[in-house]
Amino acid sequence: MGNQMKSTARMDMTRGPIMRKVLAFALPICAGNILQQLYSTVDTVVIGNFCGPTSLAAVGTSSQPVELLLCIFLGIGTGVSILVSQFAGSGNGEKLRDISATAVSFLYLCAVPLSVAGQLIGPLILRIMQVPEDTWAPAVSYISIVFWGTLGNMGYNMNAGILRGMGDSRASLLFLVISCLVNIVLDLVFVAGFHMDVAGAALATIIAMYCSWLFSIFYIRRQYPELHFTFLPRRMNKAMLAAIVRIGLPLGLNSSFYSVGHILMQSLINLQGSVFIAACSVSSKVTGIANVAITSLSSAATTFSGQNLGAENYDYLKKGGIQIPLVSGLITCTAGIVVTIFCRPILGLFTQDAEVLAYAVRYIRIVLPFTWAYAVFNGIISFVNGMGEVRFPTIVNILMLWAVRIPVGCLIAFCLDGGYVMACIPVSFVFGMVCMLSFFGTKRWKEIGRLARVQRENTGRTASG
Repeated sequence: MGNQMKSTARMDMTRGPIMRKVLAFALPICAGNILQQLYSTVDTVVIGNFCGPTSLAAVGTSSQPVELLLCIFLGIGTGVSILVSQFAGSGNGEKLRDISATAVSFLYLCAVPLSVAGQLIGPLILRIMQVPEDTWAPAVSYISIVFWGTLGNMGYNMNAGILRGMGDSRASLLFLVISCLVNIVLDLVFVAGFHMDVAGAALATIIAMYCSWLFSIFYIRRQYPELHFTFLPRRMNKAMLAAIVRIGLPLGLNSSFYSVGHILMQSLINLQGSVFIAACSVSSKVTGIANVAITSLSSAATTFSGQNLGAENYDYLKKGGIQIPLVSGLITCTAGIVVTIFCRPILGLFTQDAEVLAYAVRYIRIVLPFTWAYAVFNGIISFVNGMGEVRFPTIVNILMLWAVRIPVGCLIAFCLDGGYVMACIPVSFVFGMVCMLSFFGTKRWKEIGRLARVQRENTGRTASG
């Protein structure tokens, strides 16, 4: 490439055995996702053991407003990662520098206002979510503190996306190891030691977020000096900003629609009382850990398709589009079965409350066996997003949530038994998978297939000649 990357951590995903490359790229992300799950999981474990069900419910219900306000930017961050992977695949060093500088400026432009907005809007969203009165005060306390970590949270996710787009998946693992250790130590100090309840857990989390962000900046500057990466905003390329928004905004809006849907789902859960909220909070941590393969392989799929599209390696692109979702589904299915079998002792690590445990076990047994469908769905979506084809996945995502999950959840909550409201989740998983499988019948995929055939024929003629 014109400006050769100096870091040996960078992975070229345009050659070699496809799944070997994808799995090697995904494994550090998988480990990092486990550690990222530990941010909230450690909060849950410490609060569940030192504070009680009400505080546990507060942490569980407070995550949705944070997600809602961050999701548009995080979608745009994914757009940055997609463009970086395409530019890295094509070897365009100038565009890599332009997008890096634009990303830093855009980060500050979004993060600072959101930190302030979160203080004002967060409690309002909690009211809309019908948070129970006994959970209200700790939930507001948690959300108010966590929003001050917006810059660190956004900054880390943006930088991790840039690194993944470059083909470097190992660096984020190092950052998360450091920040996770910080989070665990400070959780024990603030909550168990100083008895700060959910405020202590929130404070530990934002300090850890800023550690991740700062270490990622140091790493990029050291390992990729050709990117001219900076801590503070320096310049913004209008053409690059337009490209980021063109790809990232649909992803961000999709995420925001999804977050609003999650808030409505959380409202249905909140109607069942604090015990049920606590159970769902605990269960979501367990399912999150069990499903780390989904997000890690999805990140690999995005980078893989972006690099190969940028390199015009269509034969490789076509093969990866089939193999990656299939392997993701198989891995997730295996993990889901194992965790479902042993869910009770795992859940016992979070809480010893018998009523909370009973609901949590029910949640796991209903949802987790079907997450393989979500793995296939998400693998295809991430692959297609990496190609820059964001419209089709956005429509499917919106339909999955608003046409299936929410209506089915309302039907169960208001007409059947609200204690089984989580059954709407696996129904939506299966629907989303079927819809995304239809992408392989679209004109765009058929065109990729045609280009792949031409490429194979040309390669064959060259070899025989």
